[in-house]
Amino acid sequence: MKKSVSVSDSDGHAFTPLVAIELAEDVKEEAVTWLLDRIKDKQQQGGTDLLVDQVPLETQSDQKGNPNVFVVGATWLRLLQGAEEVGLVKEFSDGSMRGFTYANKENFKSFQGDGDGFLSTAECQYIIKHELDTLRAREETHVPGYAQMKLYPGKSIIRRMQSKGILLQIFPLHVKEDLKRLSLSWYQKVKLSYQPLDDIRQYFGESMALYFGFLEYFTIALVPMAFFGIPYYLFDWESYDKYVLFAIFNLVWSTVILEVWKRRSASLAYGWGTLSRKKAFEEPRPGFHGALGLNPVTGREEPVFPYAKRHLRMYLVSVPFVLFCLYLSLHVMMVYFEMEVWALWLHREEPTVWTSLLLYVPSIIYAVVIEVMNRLYRYAAEFLTEWENHRLESSYQNHLVLKVLVFNFLNCFASLFYIAFVMQDIVLLRQSLATLLITSQILNQIMEAFLPYWLQKRRNKKVHKRNQRIMGEKELPLGEQVRLEADMYTYLGTFDDYLELFLLFGYVSLFSCVYPLAAVLVVLNNVTEVYSDALKMCKVFKRPFSEPAADIGVWQLAFETMSVISVVTNCALIGMSPHMKAYFPESETQLILVVVAVEHVLLAFKFFLAFVIPDIPKQIQIKLARLEFQSLEALKKRKMLEAAAGTPSKS
Repeated sequence: MKKSVSVSDSDGHAFTPLVAIELAEDVKEEAVTWLLDRIKDKQQQGGTDLLVDQVPLETQSDQKGNPNVFVVGATWLRLLQGAEEVGLVKEFSDGSMRGFTYANKENFKSFQGDGDGFLSTAECQYIIKHELDTLRAREETHVPGYAQMKLYPGKSIIRRMQSKGILLQIFPLHVKEDLKRLSLSWYQKVKLSYQPLDDIRQYFGESMALYFGFLEYFTIALVPMAFFGIPYYLFDWESYDKYVLFAIFNLVWSTVILEVWKRRSASLAYGWGTLSRKKAFEEPRPGFHGALGLNPVTGREEPVFPYAKRHLRMYLVSVPFVLFCLYLSLHVMMVYFEMEVWALWLHREEPTVWTSLLLYVPSIIYAVVIEVMNRLYRYAAEFLTEWENHRLESSYQNHLVLKVLVFNFLNCFASLFYIAFVMQDIVLLRQSLATLLITSQILNQIMEAFLPYWLQKRRNKKVHKRNQRIMGEKELPLGEQVRLEADMYTYLGTFDDYLELFLLFGYVSLFSCVYPLAAVLVVLNNVTEVYSDALKMCKVFKRPFSEPAADIGVWQLAFETMSVISVVTNCALIGMSPHMKAYFPESETQLILVVVAVEHVLLAFKFFLAFVIPDIPKQIQIKLARLEFQSLEALKKRKMLEAAAGTPSKS
């Protein structure tokens, strides 16, 4: 971590502000004093041994701000000790990746002098967040000043105050110099080059770096599909025998790229120290509630919620609601088809330039409605998943992802399946696919990046003008910068970003033999997506906390499932083509059996490829096995020394 602006706590200790804490404006003073004292207490006394300073209000401004904003930092010794506590994995002097230990710090590569620069700011902020999350109540029965806000030994203080609205937010602070440097190498210059993934990881953490790594990889992997799709689109549009080859290429391509990505992500995660990192014990979510009970793992008192009650909520409320939303989506789809029929009838009755343009209007309206429904459903899914009261964040995320994926898949692709296999109108399928794909890309770019950026830029200009008028400075002082970042949009994670890529992957893979140009459009979208996502991470959102990650998690399974479904859809489309039907003029059953047989062969080949290609490169497997062997040998040696020391000597 590089040193930047420093402040001093009440005891005169200078430190670099890393994390900001904002409490409610009307929070009682005794609660604030108690929380700050607990944060500053020594670890032996149950505190976190961190440094805290209050962010001062503007002295000459007539705009009253929240006085309860604080910055948190730590001594360099405390951060190094925290790195060991959270299990950071760093490169050892022999080139292997090992869990960091403070006692053995000099043997780690890049550790020089007092260790300045050994930890990135993202890692330091992650350590501080971990320490704050594990700050637990001792003998306190309630938060001072709030008799109704009960506490019990072992309860996370920060999570309790968050769930009750006393603590509004905790967020890591931007480092201006590092952010400028990253922005310059990342998105400010348009160039054909790889993204600076190591720099992204240093600043935003492994989870964010893996997302941008996957976005980059997915874009590059689409180039062969786009390369073969252009001539198919231009010269052999109705040549179904050639589309068979294109569909088979697509099926092999979708399997290979996902398997190769596993290897790529394993290589990245190993170099970043997260592949061999032990998974941390998960604490209950801030919003988790229930009757007080005993955790059988930790032995601590904490809320417990009956599994039966949660399952009743899921199966009697959540599942029927999701089914109702799916029905509503299908109903909207049928309205769209009625609009299509009306537009076609109007064009046939009086064909003009305007009526020919009108043919595209229903698809555009439907694409907009799909995006609106997806966003509204997302809010409902979050509310339902929160109401189900899942104890762990991972469980909450898995149930939310499942709900959102099911609805988005049906909402985005149901009309295409209906056109392809019920109406069997290839021309309309091609038109609808192109319209949905292009419209959704434009809407996503506007809603996710440009609109928030424009709003934030307007606000930033007002703040800078006000600050220059008051302070006569070009650079914002620390207090103003912290308050500016506090009002920025909160980044909600990579969920929506992965979901967008998942849907684009579906548009490319499900109906590739009908619209080969889809890959070209997605490549163009992804190139702009890299720059717009980078822009919003650096300029629009608060800096998110680093999240250690070894892979893209449940999204790998989601992409693989989409790849399997694409085998079925492409085989069915080829079987429905007039060219294939000509081979079986008298027996439709025989045609179906042949298509099913080919589909099974392709699926078997797909799973064979997945089995043959190892998920982790051989050299990394060897390094991990060698490290495990060395750990076991060191453990055996230590036990032998302990046994020898404990055995009485023979005289």
